[in-house]
Amino acid sequence: MALDPRDVRHAGQIRAGTTGRRSGHRFERELAQRISLVDPGTLRLNEAHASHIIDGDAAVELVQYICRSLGLRHVRVVSAEWLGGRATVREPELVSDYTVPSRLAKGSSKSDVAVYVDGGGRSLVVGVSTKTCTTRAPTNAQLYFSTATAFCALLRRRGIEVSERAETAMRMFCGDAGYRPADMPDEARGRSPQTDASRWFWEELPRPALKEWAQILGGRQADVTRILLRDAYDDDPLPPDFVLHGRGQCRSIADYRMAVFTVEELVALSCAYSGFGTREYRIRKGTFRGDPSPHRAPRFGYVQFQRGGQRQHPTQLQFNLQAGYFNKLPAQHARQ
Repeated sequence: MALDPRDVRHAGQIRAGTTGRRSGHRFERELAQRISLVDPGTLRLNEAHASHIIDGDAAVELVQYICRSLGLRHVRVVSAEWLGGRATVREPELVSDYTVPSRLAKGSSKSDVAVYVDGGGRSLVVGVSTKTCTTRAPTNAQLYFSTATAFCALLRRRGIEVSERAETAMRMFCGDAGYRPADMPDEARGRSPQTDASRWFWEELPRPALKEWAQILGGRQADVTRILLRDAYDDDPLPPDFVLHGRGQCRSIADYRMAVFTVEELVALSCAYSGFGTREYRIRKGTFRGDPSPHRAPRFGYVQFQRGGQRQHPTQLQFNLQAGYFNKLPAQHARQ
């Protein structure tokens, strides 16, 4: 759904988001095209990965990373197809030569690019999730955007138990109708009138529910992180096994600053970085910038989440990879 700007500043934010999305689509499309032009004979496949942090031709480096991770030492054919943006792209020049195999053309996918590799007796198709960056300094990268109810249902479908109590608390956090402070006057008694009355903050949620979410997001951290990175869509025709993340504004795709991981590597690194916890913050801008209360932002590993808060989608739950998380890798993974 297109956003209706509420003021000049918000209109600028919408334009920036649209520009970033279009830039991401162009990157994905160009990446797929360049991968199909890679000469397999020039690939360096007998070398071990030196680092997750790589500078160079994004297509070549990604293919080398994929082949090394899969144990392929001899490759005859490499090609790729663009999968991203099928539901949202509106630009004719992006759509004109856009085709994908029929088995991948149905349903949403967390993969933005499908990479085909013929390794001489092994023909493989892998999905790649890309995260681009159009600013000099990296920003948060969105992983999942949906309602509290949908997120809880997703966890249950993936085998993670979530009680009704925990779901109710997440709906309070998002400000669902019927679960806002205004809907629960007894619980809201004593709350500062300068505090946002459209939702409850994390530290205000019932303690039993907070304990349960700490157990879910901490005790099942790897599973939840993997779901957000790879398994968030039902019937995904090609869940991603690799992640390519731009580390900042670059001159071209042939001279690209990136971080590359298998999904399992990123899950493990995120879990090793930190478990579930919260970080204190204060509201410094907007309608409730006078709020005297400190609040707590939940996070686990490289993942943080919050209520979306947009006018059209005020109660959506948004999960992000922290800005610049790839700058927080252990030393042995940080540089070539």
